[in-house]
Amino acid sequence: MNCRDAAHALAQVAVLLELHDSDKATVKAMQAAARAVGGLDERDLHEALAVEFAGERRLPPEALAVLRDLAESNSSEMLERLQEETPEGLMEMLRVPGLGPARIRSLHEHLHIESLLELELAANDGRLASVPKFGAKTADKVRRAIADLRATGAFVLWQHARAEAERLATIMRAHPDVLRLEIAGSIRRRTELVRDVDIVAAVRGSPSVVAASLARHCGAQEVVGGGGRTLTLRLENGVRVDLACVRPEQFTLALWRATGNITHVQQVLSRAASLGYTLALDELRDGRGTIVPMADETALYERLGLAYVPPEQREGFGEVEAAATGALPTGVQETDLRGALHCHSQYSDGGASIERMARAAMARGLRYLGVSDHSQSNTYAGGLSRDRILEQHAEIDALNARFADEGTDFRVLKGIEADILPCGRVDYDAAFLDRFDFVIGSVHTRYGMNAEQMTNRVLKALDDPHLTILGHPTGRLLLTREAFEIDLDAIIAKAGKVGVAIELNADPHRLDIDWKACRIAADQGTMVSIGPDAHSPQGFDNLELGTAIARKGWLEPRHVLNTRTADEVLAFARARRVAADTRAH
Repeated sequence: MNCRDAAHALAQVAVLLELHDSDKATVKAMQAAARAVGGLDERDLHEALAVEFAGERRLPPEALAVLRDLAESNSSEMLERLQEETPEGLMEMLRVPGLGPARIRSLHEHLHIESLLELELAANDGRLASVPKFGAKTADKVRRAIADLRATGAFVLWQHARAEAERLATIMRAHPDVLRLEIAGSIRRRTELVRDVDIVAAVRGSPSVVAASLARHCGAQEVVGGGGRTLTLRLENGVRVDLACVRPEQFTLALWRATGNITHVQQVLSRAASLGYTLALDELRDGRGTIVPMADETALYERLGLAYVPPEQREGFGEVEAAATGALPTGVQETDLRGALHCHSQYSDGGASIERMARAAMARGLRYLGVSDHSQSNTYAGGLSRDRILEQHAEIDALNARFADEGTDFRVLKGIEADILPCGRVDYDAAFLDRFDFVIGSVHTRYGMNAEQMTNRVLKALDDPHLTILGHPTGRLLLTREAFEIDLDAIIAKAGKVGVAIELNADPHRLDIDWKACRIAADQGTMVSIGPDAHSPQGFDNLELGTAIARKGWLEPRHVLNTRTADEVLAFARARRVAADTRAH
């Protein structure tokens, strides 16, 4: 590692320390160390520690500890601990110009704000102005800073983009000349990150006139592109909107085209041309030039001899060929899920009791809840000691007995999210792991390992017969942390071979594995578990996006572990242990 990269790590540590209200002197010392190390630019860190910073000159001991950690393992235990202790949304808020760690901490403490979307809502509804040392002027600055961030074309998480799109859609649908309006583009395709909002409207009268009227109606600050019936708008809050207004009979093709992606559209257009059709001005014409009416997108695909391709799958990734041969899979739906296997409670870093989480899962139509709090090594997320595990298991037994007495068809399973330690061992010993119904193994430390080291670490963990699910396999946090280096293909192949499910972590900040890796898992015959990573009852909402990403990755119900019954999940987990015991004897 060079000194420039090490300085960046020190600066991140300083920001997170300030975010956690650490001692000011420590924060300043870390900032000064970052500047000193950064001044050496491309200099090798080992060399700098041996020469410039020998004998602990110029740098405080905390910074030296971080640097030695980085030099030895390419990662920092302190940085990783701080990142894990910090809600993902607070990291996202650090992207807002002028909103530093101290102010974000204040907002989190006073208003419990944990995301960019919540920040914007608080700035708009007056709550932000009520926070000490903020006021109306600061709230207005925050609003403008978020708008500036969006105006740069910065990506946002899918859930935030959808919320803004739905707000706009509600406003536009109220326009008297709008007959039908739908959200299109990357939001409709469920892409993980979104840059702008695409909206298509069927209108009464002249499309260009209505488009201009809608621009005024929704408070567009500026028309930055397009003209006529298609406009690109920039709203006051910085959101960019691509708006297309069409006649009602053009709506189907306009929505299909605006949904994209461009590769998919081009492939379908090529097929249409090969069959003698042309598509122009959102109208399909046959070889005689006659317009072919299209009631909906299903009719379009059917006309071209294709099975209907759901919006999530329109990525130019083989779906057109599959639709032509009847090989397009029937994607998993949220209603196919029978349970949730990655959920946290107040025992570790969750915000609700086990019973409250169970009843929330029940209300969502699920039949079982897999409680998987953090293991003992994960001290910064409230990892559970053995005594606390035994206490939790007794509570689960009592809760299950009460459900049975009530005649409630619901079950709580005893799980754990056990750390995969740097050596590849799964936290807790084998005898204690036997107490759990299922085990999720996740990497939470030493993200800086090289690809060979990290791959070997996880491959070793996969050999543990107690491991049921590999949690968030790449460790990424969208917009805030890159995936660690790992040979994911080798991991997916090994998991399928030994009978471990790979998690599609449905937290919108993670979506890990991504949809392309889902395709690989399906091809390899490796089971996938769609885990909400719920830390509160609201966390079950993550399942909507999780199943959409699974469909995007061509996963069918048969590919997904938690479409199975609780007994079938338990059998899946026990199979490895039984096989290991058989080999041992």
